[in-house]
Amino acid sequence: MRIGILTIGNELMNGRIADTNASFIAREANQQGWTVEAIMSVSDDFTAIKDRLDYLLSLTDAIICSGGLGPTADDITTEAIAKAFGLPLYMDENVLNYIKDIFTKFNFRWVENNVKQAMFPQGAEVIPNARGTAPGFCLPINGKLIFVVPGVPAEAKLMITNGVFPALRKHFPQEELYIVKQTIRTFGLGEAAVDDRVKDIDFNSLGVSIGFYPVFPENHIVLIAQSNHREEAQKNLQQAQDEVTARLQNYIFAFGEQTLEEVIAGILTAKKLTIAVAESCTGGMISSRLTDVSGSSNYLERGLVTYSNAAKISMLGVPAEIIEKHGAVSEETARLMAEGVRKLAGTNLGLASTGIAGPTGGNKEKPVGTVYLAVADSKQTVCRHYAYRWDRKRNKEVFTEAALFLLKNFLEGKHS
Repeated sequence: MRIGILTIGNELMNGRIADTNASFIAREANQQGWTVEAIMSVSDDFTAIKDRLDYLLSLTDAIICSGGLGPTADDITTEAIAKAFGLPLYMDENVLNYIKDIFTKFNFRWVENNVKQAMFPQGAEVIPNARGTAPGFCLPINGKLIFVVPGVPAEAKLMITNGVFPALRKHFPQEELYIVKQTIRTFGLGEAAVDDRVKDIDFNSLGVSIGFYPVFPENHIVLIAQSNHREEAQKNLQQAQDEVTARLQNYIFAFGEQTLEEVIAGILTAKKLTIAVAESCTGGMISSRLTDVSGSSNYLERGLVTYSNAAKISMLGVPAEIIEKHGAVSEETARLMAEGVRKLAGTNLGLASTGIAGPTGGNKEKPVGTVYLAVADSKQTVCRHYAYRWDRKRNKEVFTEAALFLLKNFLEGKHS
C-alpha cells in the first residue's frame, strides 16, 4: 500500500516548529510494511491544500494529513478538504457535546468558534481524540482514503496508532505478513561510525532492513524483519540483532524502547542502591533525567547544583587549594565532588559533573566542551574526561548523557 503524508500549518512553513508528525507517520507506516510515496508540507491556504491533495491522490492509496483542526481562523483544514471535493460540511452533535463536556470538566470558558471542531465533510467518519478537543476524520474519495488528525504530536500519534492504522489495514487487506522490529540504542559513536561497524553484515540475506536514527546525543538502530511466517521473522531478527550487538557491544545501553535512565533505575532498584548527584556544568539535568522515572525517590536521595567554587567548597568539602591548583574543571575536583556528595547524603553512590559548556570559559588546555565526570562508592572512584564540540545547550545534553552512561557502566562493573 502506498501512503502520502501532508502536514498543514503556517508554523511549519515559516520554521517556527519542527515537523515531527511527518517523521513519526513515515517511520510507523514503513514498519507496517507500507510504502511512503511522498511527504509534503503546506501552509494554511485553500488553493495550496487542494493542489497538494490532488497531487498526492495521484500517487497513493491513502493520505494522512495532520494540522489545522483547531478553533482559530487559520485552522482551515476541514473546510479546505470539503471545498476541494465539493462536499458540504455537517455538524456532529455527539462531537459537539463531547467538546462542551471537556470545557465544563476543566472549567474552561466556552467560545463559539470551538463549534468548528465539530464540523466534518459529508461522508467523513469521525476519529476520536482521547487527548484533546479536536477529533479527526477519515474521508473516502474514489476508492482512496484521506485521514486527518490534529497537529499536536501527542494527539496525532495516539490517533494514528489507534484509529488511522487499524482503518487502513481493514480497508486495504493484504496477505498476512509478520513484521517484527527491534530498536538498539547506543551512545558514544557517531552515526557514520555506527554504520561503518555494521557495514559487513548482509542484512538482505537475512530478510532484515536496517535504519539509522540519530536522537541526539544517542544513535538508534532499528531492525525490521518481515516474513509470511512469524517464527522465521523472529529468527531472522534475532540473528541480525546478534550480529549488530557483537560489533557495538560497548556502546549499546538498551534494546527496545527503554531509556538510559530507565535502565539505570532498574539496576539501582534491583541492587537496592541509593545515589546522590552533584552537578556543576549540567545544572541539574542529570537529576532531572533520573527523576523522569516513576519511583526514582526509592534510589535518588538528593541532587545538588554546586555551580560556584564556593558551593563546591562549602557543600561538598572540596578543598579550596585543590580548586586553586587544578581548577574547578579537573579530574581532582570531579572525584572529590562525587565523594563529597555521597558522604553528605549517606548514599551508596555519588555522581558528579564539572565542565565548560561554553561558548565562553574555555582555554587552550581546557577548551569549550571539556567535561570531567566521576562516580564513587565506598570502595573506589572512577573519573572520565571527555571533550565535545557542540554549542552550550547540546554540550549540556551530551555531558548529561555521558554521566548517565558512566553510571550505568559502573553499576554493571564495566568501568575498568
